[in-house]
Amino acid sequence: MHNNCIFCKILTNDMPASIVYRDEICTAFMDIQPVNQGHILIVPNKHCELIADLDDATASHLFVVGKKINIALRKTNIKCEGINYFLADGEAAFQEINHTHLHCFPRFKGDGFGLKFNNNYRNKPPKNELDKIALEIKKYIY
Repeated sequence: MHNNCIFCKILTNDMPASIVYRDEICTAFMDIQPVNQGHILIVPNKHCELIADLDDATASHLFVVGKKINIALRKTNIKCEGINYFLADGEAAFQEINHTHLHCFPRFKGDGFGLKFNNNYRNKPPKNELDKIALEIKKYIY
């Protein structure tokens, strides 16, 4: 655990949280600044800043718990026409708290949340460029 990490403080009960789920690997609790009602954060119980710092079993487990929460959200009276998962990995990706966390939040038409794309987004790269990038990435997958 890290002393300055707000999520670690929640995990050690040094800060309050509305816990939805807890097991030996992770804990899920309500986000205090929700996109929509029912916004939940799923965090590993062990402090890790980036998803690459997690072992495969823990990384997978976050999404298994996310699926359980998805199923539960859809059974509630919370407005939920769909569900987004979001994991910001690093400051440039808008990670605000340096403890890996998976957001799981209900969506509905007209909720005001969205993604903003740059002006070049609609310009699809040629296949040979995609192939070149794919080869570069493949070299480092193990």
